[in-house]
Amino acid sequence: ILEKFNFMNKFDDRKKGFEKKFVKDQEMEFKSLAKRNKYLGLWAAEKLGKKDSEIDSYVLDVIKSDFEEPGDQDIIRKVKKDFDDSSVAITEKEIEEMLKQFYDKAIAEISS
Repeated sequence: ILEKFNFMNKFDDRKKGFEKKFVKDQEMEFKSLAKRNKYLGLWAAEKLGKKDSEIDSYVLDVIKSDFEEPGDQDIIRKVKKDFDDSSVAITEKEIEEMLKQFYDKAIAEISS
């Protein structure tokens, strides 16, 4: 009986360990995406010629746009429309590439 009890304790400990890791991974993913979106907003604001307080407001709009639907299409669509409206020649592919670069940068910063 004692052996079975020890097995269950080990199982519970492993389960708790996996749960903690999952929570930590989810938190890191959220922080990385938020930072990535901020960098994208700053990059786009510069390309759009935004100034001072317009920059902060624009970055916030970009960050909020990522909550419209799962995935990256919502944020890409928002930034692409802003570029098109301002006659800035940037493709969706370029925006996707910047998202990847900024994600990698965010992961590196958070991990260090």
